[in-house]
Parts: sequence; C-alpha cells; structure tokens
Amino acid sequence: MTKRSGGRILVDQLRIQGCDRIFTVPGESFLAVLDALHDTPEIETVVCRQEGGVAYMADADGKMTGRPGIAFVTRGPGATNASAGVHVAFQDSTPMILFIGDVARGDRDREGFQEIDFPAFFGPITKWAARIEDARRIPEYVARAYRVAAAGRPGPVVLALPEDMLRDEVEALDRPCVPPLAEEPDPGAIQAMFELLKEAAAPVAIVGGADWSPRAGHHFANFAHRYGIPVAAAFRRQDAVSNSCSVYAGQLGYGPNPKLQQRIRDADLILAVGPRLGEATTDGYTLITPDHPGQTLVHVHPDPNELGRVFHADLPICADMGEFAEMVDEWIDPDLVRFSCGDDAHKEWLEWSEPKPRDGVKLDLGPCVAAMREKLPDTTIICNGAGNFSGWWHRYWRYGVQPTQLAPTSGTMGYGLPAAVAAALRFKDRAVVCVAGDGDFLMNGQELATAAQYGANLLVIIADNSSYGTIRMHQEREYPERISATHLANPDFAALARAFGGWAATVETTDAFAPALDEALQQQGVRLLHCKTDVEVISNATTIAKLRDKSSR
Repeated sequence: MTKRSGGRILVDQLRIQGCDRIFTVPGESFLAVLDALHDTPEIETVVCRQEGGVAYMADADGKMTGRPGIAFVTRGPGATNASAGVHVAFQDSTPMILFIGDVARGDRDREGFQEIDFPAFFGPITKWAARIEDARRIPEYVARAYRVAAAGRPGPVVLALPEDMLRDEVEALDRPCVPPLAEEPDPGAIQAMFELLKEAAAPVAIVGGADWSPRAGHHFANFAHRYGIPVAAAFRRQDAVSNSCSVYAGQLGYGPNPKLQQRIRDADLILAVGPRLGEATTDGYTLITPDHPGQTLVHVHPDPNELGRVFHADLPICADMGEFAEMVDEWIDPDLVRFSCGDDAHKEWLEWSEPKPRDGVKLDLGPCVAAMREKLPDTTIICNGAGNFSGWWHRYWRYGVQPTQLAPTSGTMGYGLPAAVAAALRFKDRAVVCVAGDGDFLMNGQELATAAQYGANLLVIIADNSSYGTIRMHQEREYPERISATHLANPDFAALARAFGGWAATVETTDAFAPALDEALQQQGVRLLHCKTDVEVISNATTIAKLRDKSSR
C-alpha cells in the first residue's frame, strides 16, 4: 500500500462502488476531495447553485438508478440547506449518501465556524449518521454507507468529514464493491397469499415504494393482469406499473378518483406491495385504518421493521420487491379464477383521467396535459415538486415504465427542477419535463444555471396563478374570502429563462398551448413555457367560488 490523502481514499472508494456522478456546492472544508476528483474522470462532478438543489438532485438520481445518489456539501449552512433533500430521501425511501465537510477534529465542541453536531442533527431523518475520525477507516465507512443506504428500506446516510482528516496521508486498504442484497420471499407465504386470493371477492393491490424497480413493475403487472386484480399506485408512485396495464386503477393520495377510493373501502383483501401505507396514500389513515376491521391485509415490504409498525398485517412478507414480484408472476395457481374487477377499475381510471373542457376557463390545464400526451412519448420523465398544479399531471398524464415520475412523497416544494436536471443528465436520450407552480419553481429556480452549464435538455412548464395555491385552497375552505399570506407577485418567467440562455414562450390561452409546445419541442437545451392561469381555478376538481359556496351553507 502507498500513502494517500483522506480525500483521495474517499474518492477511490466512490469509484470502486460504481459512483459515476456526484452533485455538490464546493466548500473549503472538503478541498482534499475536490482535488482528488480533479484526477478522477470516471466521476462527473455536477456543480449546483444551492445545497437544496444538490440534495434533491442526488435523491432523484438515487430514485432513477436504485443506487445511492451522492452529494457533497460543506458544514453549517451548506448542510442545513441540504437537510430538506435528506428528509425527502428518508420519507421517499431513496438510497442517498450525503458527505459533509466538517470542522477540524481539534476544534470540535468550541462552536467553531459553522460547527454543527451532524450525527445528532441528522440522526432522526437518516438510516445512519456518523463522523469519520480516522482516514484509515474511510473504506470501511463508505462500504457500510452503501450497504445501509440500499438495503432493506432504502434511505439516506450522512457522513461528516473533518477537514484535517481528509488531508491526512495514510495507508488504507480499499473495500470491494458492495453487492446488492435481494431477499427472496418465503414460498410458504406466497402459497398463503394465493389461498387468501382464492377466498377473496374484491381484492385490490396498492403498489410502489421502497425498493420498487422496473423489474418489480414488469412482473407484478403480469401477475395482476393474469388474475384481474386492480392495481392502485401509492401516492406519487404512478410509474410503479405502466399505466397502460389492463388492470391499472389510478393513484391514491391527494385528489384520487372517488370510485377508486370506494373500491379500496369495499375491498376484502388488500395487497400492499412496497408502500408504507403512509398518511397521503391512506387519506390520513382513514381509507385504510391501521387495524382495518373487515379487511385482510397482506403487506409486502423489504424491511422487517416496517411490517407491523403502523398497520396490523394479517400476512406480513419481508422480501425484495423484484424477487417477490417475479415469484408471484411465475407462481401459477390453476384453481384461482380471474377477477373481473381489475378490468372494471381500469375502465373507471380511463374515464377519470380523460380531461373534460371547463367552461369559461381562459387557460385550462387539462387539455394542455392532453396535448402533451399526444406529442411526448410514454418514456418521458415528469418531474414535479409540491402544489395544486401537480394534480393536473397526476390525474391526466399517463406514466410509462419506471422511471417516468420523479415526485416527492414528502410533499416538498422546489423539487421538480433539480430532479429534472438530474434526469436529463442521467437519461440524455429521453424527454424530461419539469412541471412547477410559480411558488414551487422559485424555491430552486436558480438550478436553471446548472441545467444550462451542463447542457441539460429539458422542458419546464410553469403554472403561474400568482398564489401559493394549495394553501389558498385550504384557506378558502377554513376562512373563506380572508386571503392572507398566499398572494405572490411574480417575475416574467419567460424572460428569466432567456437570461439563463434558454428558449421560452408565454402562454395565456388553452389554444395557444399546443403550438407553443410544438415550438418548444423543436428546440434543444433549456426550454420554458410560462403558463398564466387563473387562481379561481384552484385545482383540477374545484374552484374558489365552489369552495366559498360550500363554506357558506
């Protein structure tokens, strides 16, 4: 062995583990890492404009690849800025590793410049948070971080890097690449599940979440189609199976099809494969209650700690999602008669997901999404943050095979644009669209600079109603006509995009959208459509007038 700096050892471990891209805002606390990256062409360094964008891009990369997305930020404000993305990765079960440059070891506990106790700070929202004190142990810590981030229920790991430790010249033994773990389900549990299906009259599957993969989606769709089982997507997991699947029933979460909600209530057997069955998916733990009397719950999850944590599972199955889906796809039971409810549920979703014209609306987003469906392939990756605007795409867009949806189940704002940049860099041959509200976009709009710097080819669609629309909707429900803290005065978003070197157009009517989209699709690089909508049309299902009328009754 030869002596290497801690920074060199760390970068070597990333290369060995298969890392090909990191996202960062540089800091003086990890200059030794940046220096090592200078001589490591196998790893692309994507320089962002704010640490929130760094963490969101790393989360999106982890979602797309199934491998930990890698982020580097500096201490203090750099780390706290990145904490929102760590929280997303935690709630979304995304493998991610955040490396934080830290104060020198000899200066700790003096409240030095930008000092924070990072294991204590990040502990509640990570799978593991630690500090590397000895450069000789960097290979051990990095290998463990990769294992922890990806195993069981995936999630974020945070490692603090004292700046003097990164400069130490030491001998260290590299660790080999950490192979993925894939736990097969117990065949006895699969047999028991099929016996429950034979006794059921109205089964429903809810899919997507921790450890989900294209392999899982392919095999589970085959299984569900064969036996006619309706498949509902958990909140913002709409690409778990291709929406063209003959038994796809739509999404749960905010603004789902009421007929799908009723189908869930009437189900006698629920197959929850992948999701935690969180608050959004279960409509505040009411659509499916933790004890679900009168319903049998089969809960399949890669983490044994999740099974039985909130929901009583009549049949808990701990397994890798791909392994489980492939086993049930290949498990043929000749005594199980195909259900008709899957085909019925798909027809209900097709009707629900077809936009209907809304009278008197100058710019109606429903037909705009329909125009996008006609002009963009089903491999398009749709990226969004939080806000009522997303409901139009959740309802009317038809998602293809994973990854085609990058959307935070944690409900964070500002996610869409960083995620779109990560997607455009990861899949350069695919269409990538960021859809954002005006409030949502400006939380990380600075990452247009990152998109331009790296030649990212993406389309941004901003639905601008000059309001924090979701909060305005709740405000009108609870305190009608008492508008407070929800109005926004916005810039010219088209001019802003041009300032970053992009192509842009302003759209103010429904009829103008399709031609503007055609022109945008003929361009390369950053393209932006600034769609000026009316706050009166507060969601895809209601208006402010209707909310006020309902409140007055």
